[in-house]
Amino acid sequence: MNELWHTFSAAITQLASGDPMLWGIVGVSFSVSASALFIALLPALSVGFVLAYFRFPSRWALISLLNSLLAVPTVVVGLVLYMMLSRSGPLGDLNLLFTRPAMIIGQILLCFPLLVAMSLSAFQAADHRVLETAKTLGASPWQAFVTLLFEVRFALLAALVTAFGRIIAEVGSAMMVGGNILHHTRNITTAIALETGKGEFVQGVALGIVLLTLALVLNVSLGWMQSHSRVLRHGT
Repeated sequence: MNELWHTFSAAITQLASGDPMLWGIVGVSFSVSASALFIALLPALSVGFVLAYFRFPSRWALISLLNSLLAVPTVVVGLVLYMMLSRSGPLGDLNLLFTRPAMIIGQILLCFPLLVAMSLSAFQAADHRVLETAKTLGASPWQAFVTLLFEVRFALLAALVTAFGRIIAEVGSAMMVGGNILHHTRNITTAIALETGKGEFVQGVALGIVLLTLALVLNVSLGWMQSHSRVLRHGT
């Protein structure tokens, strides 16, 4: 028990001291995940909108495929991407393996189906008269789309929070295509795996505290957005 408390205290001290190596690892995680989310956001919202408001022959097959991708383990995504980006792979000439762009691509593949699924649910739950009213008032298709986005903004924010939480906490894809290179591709989860494997628990616990704090903030934010959305919907 004393050893556990000593490790926890040392981890808190390391966080409070502003250890550049520790916070550099945190910075890599946030920059990679934020970039992946930013790149995937608009295409995912567009696909969710098309699936919600348009009917075409392969619509349900596409929805089923996207829903199936939600259950794909992160290590499988990393394996496929590794094979694509390795020297013998079809994209080997791009020299992206063991780089941050490769990690970003992996996280895009992980968050895209989730963003599509949650935005699809949000658009389906929205009042379809919003688009019709916007068009009647002379709005362009893009303006009508933005109006609809504002109508379902809390549900979409919840999708963003959920997707960010998923990708920043994944380890399989980041480890396989990032290579866990210090100061370059080592992020929170891969550093925890490395330090724990070496028996160096202080940095692992410190990074775990960062992840737990982030999870708490994301869950509180998600709960607030969901409750606020219900209040606006019911007017109570």
